[in-house]
Amino acid sequence: MNGVESRIGIDFGGALAIEDAIAWAGDNDIRHIDVQIDADLMRLADGGPAAEAVRKLATERGVAVHLHTLSGLNTAEISPFAAEAATRYLNAYIDAAAAMGAATVVVHGGYHFTADYDRRRAASLERLRRAVDRAAVRHVVLMLENMNKEPADAEVKYLAHSLDECRYYFARLPAPHLAWSFTVNHAHLLPEGIAGFVDGLDMSRCREVRIADCRGTVEEHLFPGDGTIDFADMFRRIENAGYRDRYTLAFGTPDDMLQGRSILADHLAAVSGP
Repeated sequence: MNGVESRIGIDFGGALAIEDAIAWAGDNDIRHIDVQIDADLMRLADGGPAAEAVRKLATERGVAVHLHTLSGLNTAEISPFAAEAATRYLNAYIDAAAAMGAATVVVHGGYHFTADYDRRRAASLERLRRAVDRAAVRHVVLMLENMNKEPADAEVKYLAHSLDECRYYFARLPAPHLAWSFTVNHAHLLPEGIAGFVDGLDMSRCREVRIADCRGTVEEHLFPGDGTIDFADMFRRIENAGYRDRYTLAFGTPDDMLQGRSILADHLAAVSGP
């Protein structure tokens, strides 16, 4: 595996238990992974033997583990009981990351129901502010993901999906404990596109670029080449902006992503060197 391929990891989502994901990654020379651990969150958040075992396994296999919260969790929750649960969920992910030695956790702005936009956005911002404070104490970095747009006539829409909405959060939440997870197929759905996000946000806050193809119309996570993203141009723009961190693939099965890594590594090598 060359240096370029080592920068490209994969997102398992919740498809495998974290121990199995680490083992698979180690067997296939994947140096970093994203994992959603909802099924095991209570087991891992208490900092006990299970979390320590995961930390040891990741070290032994040479795999850097990063956590990814579920986007269905509404960070903008305002209802009694549910609002407390949303906060506890984020806290548990931060605690689990610290216990396992995972350096970052992807979080989301949540979603609103159109008529309650201002109230939901305020709740989202305040909940993330508290989460950032907790993450700083535990030496964990949260990464806010730019989300996909929904149809114009949809009642439910994600927060932090457009360039302006992302700027709103990043202007009000401090670096370095809130960074950016840049999902390029989400940006491809918007008029500003990938280029607009690269030019319009501070790439020095970006700690992860998430990759899938799409056709620019609806939310999709396609194999590279099955959509309309120009990956050669994408890598050129991102690398020319000074980005040197990791890329994470998020499409298909782990085997699909392993195959796609070779294709994307060629594009990356063309602009960054082997």
